[in-house]
Amino acid sequence: MERGDDPGRPRLYLKIADADSAIPEFSADQDVRVLLPEDPRFNVLADKLVGAGAQVRHTPYLVEHEFVRDGPDGVLQAVTYPTGLVRGTRRTVARRSGRPAQAAMDAFNLMWQECDPRTAQITGAVPAVQAMPREWARFIEHPTLNPAQAEIMPAVLADDNNLVIVAPTGTGKTVVGMVAALKAILGAQRRAVWLVPQRSLTDELDRELEGWRARGLKVERLSGEHVLDAQRLRAADLWVSTTEKFEAVSRTVSLRDALEPIGCLIVDEVHLLGDESRGSTLEALLARLRESGSRVRLVGLSATVANAEEIADWLNASLINITWRASRLSWQLPMIAGHADWNVTEAARTRLTAAITRLVSSDGGSVLVFCGSKRNVRRTALIIAAGRRADVGGVHPDDIDRVHVVCRAAGVGLHYSGWPHRHEAERDFRERRTDILVATATVAAGVNLPARAVVVRDTQVGLDSFDGATIQQMFGRAGRVGVGEASGYAFLIADEHERSAWQARLVQGHRVASQMRGNLADHVLGEVVRGAVSSVSQAERWWVQTLAYHQDQDNRSSAPLAEAVGFLVRAAMLQGAGAPGPERALAATDLGALTGRMMVPTAVGDLLRTALHDAPVPDNAADAERTLVDALAGSVPKMLQANVGDDAKAAVAALLAADGWVAYDDIPAAAGRRALPATHGTQHPANLRRGDLARAALLAVANSPQLFGEHAPDIAGVPHAALYPVLEEAPRYLHWLAAQGQLGTVHPWIAIVAADLGRRVRWRRCRPQRGSGRLLWMCEQMATPAHAQELVPRLWQAARERGHAAPDWQSEARPTLCRLTDSEYLELCRDRASAGTVRLSADSVRATGPTGSVLAVWRGSRYRSAPIRRGVGEVSCEPPALGNDDGTGPDAQVDAHADRRRDAGPSASEAAGLDAAVFTWRGDHHATGWLGIYNGAAQPFGGS
Repeated sequence: MERGDDPGRPRLYLKIADADSAIPEFSADQDVRVLLPEDPRFNVLADKLVGAGAQVRHTPYLVEHEFVRDGPDGVLQAVTYPTGLVRGTRRTVARRSGRPAQAAMDAFNLMWQECDPRTAQITGAVPAVQAMPREWARFIEHPTLNPAQAEIMPAVLADDNNLVIVAPTGTGKTVVGMVAALKAILGAQRRAVWLVPQRSLTDELDRELEGWRARGLKVERLSGEHVLDAQRLRAADLWVSTTEKFEAVSRTVSLRDALEPIGCLIVDEVHLLGDESRGSTLEALLARLRESGSRVRLVGLSATVANAEEIADWLNASLINITWRASRLSWQLPMIAGHADWNVTEAARTRLTAAITRLVSSDGGSVLVFCGSKRNVRRTALIIAAGRRADVGGVHPDDIDRVHVVCRAAGVGLHYSGWPHRHEAERDFRERRTDILVATATVAAGVNLPARAVVVRDTQVGLDSFDGATIQQMFGRAGRVGVGEASGYAFLIADEHERSAWQARLVQGHRVASQMRGNLADHVLGEVVRGAVSSVSQAERWWVQTLAYHQDQDNRSSAPLAEAVGFLVRAAMLQGAGAPGPERALAATDLGALTGRMMVPTAVGDLLRTALHDAPVPDNAADAERTLVDALAGSVPKMLQANVGDDAKAAVAALLAADGWVAYDDIPAAAGRRALPATHGTQHPANLRRGDLARAALLAVANSPQLFGEHAPDIAGVPHAALYPVLEEAPRYLHWLAAQGQLGTVHPWIAIVAADLGRRVRWRRCRPQRGSGRLLWMCEQMATPAHAQELVPRLWQAARERGHAAPDWQSEARPTLCRLTDSEYLELCRDRASAGTVRLSADSVRATGPTGSVLAVWRGSRYRSAPIRRGVGEVSCEPPALGNDDGTGPDAQVDAHADRRRDAGPSASEAAGLDAAVFTWRGDHHATGWLGIYNGAAQPFGGS
């Protein structure tokens, strides 16, 4: 027993980061332990404390200042002071007792153990060829396994039982996943699937698996940025996929046969079952495997969690809990003073982040800084660069290119999803051209960029707190032996209001809790769309396999399932047949099938459809686009939550007041002309509402497309970086609305305007005008999905140069850049919506067009649809369906090949308020009335 371990002695445990601070008096009968910085300035104090009978240990970079002691009444007390590393902040002292004080004691003990000079790390590498078949070992990058990998390997190789492997970050879990995949591929001649939580991690893993391709294995990557090639997917040995993309594949009828050969599913970061945004999708997928009695082996790789046993039990898996870590890791929670003014607290976080970074980097260490938002990444990187004497004057945080240049010159890199220089930043940090990397949580979740120290600047992402598992992942990036960092140091900056809770959370460990109930309807619909559920009883069998049901031991009920099914029926996404009860049949409606395949959240979709249904039917394009934008910005969570810095709010307000219209001054382009709002209106920046940034972004694309080019740093003073998330999110919802034109589940004006605006947003770098959607659609079809990113802009440019405003040319010669065969191209031309006519008469509307198309007819808010079979479709307009009150109607012929212009006089049918549109199965459309402006661009294509 170490001196002082007698549990009967009163305890006084001190972390001292300020050499000038007063030290509490203590007596010889107390158990006194002191942690001091590894700094010569503390040598005199250390000698004095040891001489008085205290035990002293040293640790590098100690910045916490905290005392924990047994009080005179036997109650444990903790006193924490703001860190002295930065001055000028309010010196608040946090005093705690009871459980918070016990958490402080536990945290002290963890650090005390890490600083024990007698503690030696377990060593002893095992040759890979001794732990696995020699043929498999050649696929493993390193010739040896570390002790953790060697301990796990027998369980991976012994049989095909499910496994949950819990180990700290940095123990080499990736190698374990590789061997599990090789066992399926080489041992059982079956496919393996490796699920990762984020797109960027598919990049990382894809690079690590390059050697597999060189040795003859076929590895395919599935993520949002990569178009699927069905033939290559079916031939692949291993899929590397995000959870969402794999779920989308499982809902695609044409790819379901590719799921049959899967023998092993490796789930990286399986503890993200508890993640609010992604967890329920993973849970639904795993519940499906449980319910089906699948032959697929599950290997879950997890960070340390408090309820690992519960998760393993749910998955019918053996639990392997590894505590070994290749390097030591200690963590601290330096405290700042909270302030009523949020900006003051934010400034304190940034100053302390920069100070800790400077402390470690001046000692030759590399540092990872994690921030809760992309904007905080840029701001913090600039502050750190300024501390390294970089000239950051005049560099705006949203000027991406200048931020990159200035920070990189100072040895500071940036990394987050959407940062154009992130791959360069990864290389620079790995090769130590930069020694500081400021990032969002993406790096924590698996991108292999270890450092000596980790500083977590923020405790929140937007309005939500980080969960404990994410913080532990961030901490785990500190200290990786393979890159020369044998010890790791982690810091989470917290104010006095939140520090105690975080300390308890980190000491106790993160508990994974199901997130299924929050969006259960989405996953019920997904199971129905997949064909896995076709009755209430089947839905109930699936429900009882979920983690949500497993964890709710006190109140296990099917009530949440019944509520979800009821909502889906009311939202017209699900329909039931038969008497109420377990055998009642469930089937997805056309709307439900579309929603499930596109993975549009059902609650958001229903809210969006309701908002548009309740809106007045517009009579012109400008009002229609404004109505559509308002509905999106008020319904889609990411659009509601999109925000911008205070310094850009005036520009957002001006852009909104101008409805997105922006005029150029008369400075020549070569001289660097500047875009200015056409009118500044009256809206004040302080009056901006949630969703206004999204409104401004989408209206700018709609009305000022000339602003959007390849490298526009800002749009009328609003940083492009702030607009980017909105502009990336909008096309999915617009496409979902557009596809409903053929289903008849929204008013035709909604489908047509959404189709046009959606493509203009997606291909905004082409600067397309209103009415360009059909031409862009044709370019997409000719490019094919696999080549769209490269070829659509080139096909668009070629069409512009030939004066085409719509895809209605008569020539049957296949364009040079078209990736379709001659026969495929001719078939595409025959399937255009304009390949027919529409006749409006007093009692019906008759249309000719491609077979499989739909004719939609409307008067005011009333609309009806009918299929076009064998080239002909007809819709009755008699009262009460669509006719006028007196039963009369127009009689007019509309040539679908004709370009309709906004300034054309009203036809007889328009005067009576009756109009029609044709929607093709390929996604094209053609309309009469004011919607005719979307048949093609309103004017010839000239310069921007």
